[in-house]
Amino acid sequence: MSSALPENWPAISITEANGALAASDSPLHLSDGTVGGVAMKVYSQAPETIRSLLDVAEAQFGDRDFLVYEDERITFAAFTRAVEHFAGILVNTYGVKKGDRVAIIMRNYPQWPIPFFAALSIGAIATPLNSWWTGNELEYGLSDSGATIAIVDGHIYERIREHIDNLPNLKALIIARSHEDYGDPRVTSMESLIGAASTWADLAKIGLPPVDLAADDDATIMYTSGTTGKPKGALATHRAIISNMLNSLTCQARMLLRRGEAIAEPDPDERNATLIAIPFFHVTGAFAILIPSLMRGGKIVSMYKWDAGKALSLIQNETITAVGGVPAIAWQLLEHPERDNYDLSSIKAVSYGGAPSAPELVTSIKKRFPDAAPGNGWGMTETCATATLNIGEDYVNRPDSAGAAPGAVELRIVDPDGNTLPSGEVGELWCKGPANCKLYWNKPGPTAETFIDGWVVTGDLARIDEEGFLYLVDRAKDMLIRGGENIYCIEVESALFDHPAVMDAAVVGIEHKILGQEVGAVVQLKPGSSATEDELRAHVASQLAAFKVPVEIQFETEPLPRNASGKILKIELRDRFTPRS
Repeated sequence: MSSALPENWPAISITEANGALAASDSPLHLSDGTVGGVAMKVYSQAPETIRSLLDVAEAQFGDRDFLVYEDERITFAAFTRAVEHFAGILVNTYGVKKGDRVAIIMRNYPQWPIPFFAALSIGAIATPLNSWWTGNELEYGLSDSGATIAIVDGHIYERIREHIDNLPNLKALIIARSHEDYGDPRVTSMESLIGAASTWADLAKIGLPPVDLAADDDATIMYTSGTTGKPKGALATHRAIISNMLNSLTCQARMLLRRGEAIAEPDPDERNATLIAIPFFHVTGAFAILIPSLMRGGKIVSMYKWDAGKALSLIQNETITAVGGVPAIAWQLLEHPERDNYDLSSIKAVSYGGAPSAPELVTSIKKRFPDAAPGNGWGMTETCATATLNIGEDYVNRPDSAGAAPGAVELRIVDPDGNTLPSGEVGELWCKGPANCKLYWNKPGPTAETFIDGWVVTGDLARIDEEGFLYLVDRAKDMLIRGGENIYCIEVESALFDHPAVMDAAVVGIEHKILGQEVGAVVQLKPGSSATEDELRAHVASQLAAFKVPVEIQFETEPLPRNASGKILKIELRDRFTPRS
């Protein structure tokens, strides 16, 4: 056990702490319930829907800053007014009904959360799409979801402009932060509907449109990559999203019990502020940061794009208490040459997940931010973000673990036949709980493979120790993670195979200290054909988003190594690449 741990720690076991929190008279209380016909533990005192959080937030935190972007500051009250008006416009002007999909595609502007919460509040299905996607990829997402309306920024509009006629279900586009006349009756500026962000506080209080909304109604479609090369839309309910938030709060409260400390009542005057360094379109950005901040009165500070140097200034000037997202963010802050020129003492938490992280990262965090609680976790789009969270002393003690499950989450490790393996053995990780998504939109085959009797079949290879701590070993699915972005190798390989000179190709992850992994490829060209590395990279870039383009392509004159069943031995290919930093 680490010498950095306090004396007499832990004061209570994981099982005892989970039990105490489950029995508490709080929103973390657990009872036996049924979700989708499956028996499981549920948060019986939880808010029923995300809509219900809006009124509470305004009443408690109305005059506080909620969203900060450059010189724009939006209070909880102003935000609520904008959501009310936009929700009314969706219903009365555009005819959006319960169950309709409303797409949101833009950077982390203050406008992003408006249609997100407006759609959720009227029973529509909020459908954030990846703002890094190409026009073709966005066309697929809009078509697959059947979105009837999309709210985008100007850059996204230019990217999808030529694709609009291929989307018969898309009736309207609303463009944020723009005053241009696009000469298309389907296109309207968001400012013409609800005004600029600086004027939202002047909007009249009109309330939200009436709707019959329940915990297990559909709420969001979040897209995740798939082994077929096409993204899959994971459908989540209001209960699932709120349960995920309470899962994280349980893990944070458990940290205090493990220290032997009492869990104090929330202080309504406590001012928390998160510097968001990941997109709102991620489950982490939307479910683990945006919605909890609304419920707890937290401020969210965003940037046009991540810049560690600018982040240091914002941490000091905005009294940021929480930073993180993926390990890359933590590393960049820790190693920035100007770090000591700023007052970063307000930081209370440095949390991350979504990518491989070196065990020495927690040591560096405790050294540079001694009063901050480091945290690392595991989750996926299908579990609505964090399912386990390793935080505080538990993380210091087990820096290579992703944490133990909270009481509402069941984990099991199974063999290829689906049999549960004992503690310590490696197998495929399955996860069950009220925070799981219910299906993949329009994809019954993958749904049947992934969602089984309340369990999510994760595709991760892992083990669980005798105290319940999860250790990820490898990925059963052929995927790499670059700075929190999932990249399925088959998608990049397909783009390489599309080049007329390529005979064989394999994509592997190159270790990277900051990003976790980058994309590498090994290619065998057809006899008599030629192609340069730059040519192949440009070819991939013409089909896929920039973060999926290989940073290094090696050429092989001999056939790529394969096993007896014909599968490429990628472990041999990975050894050809030098780790990057």
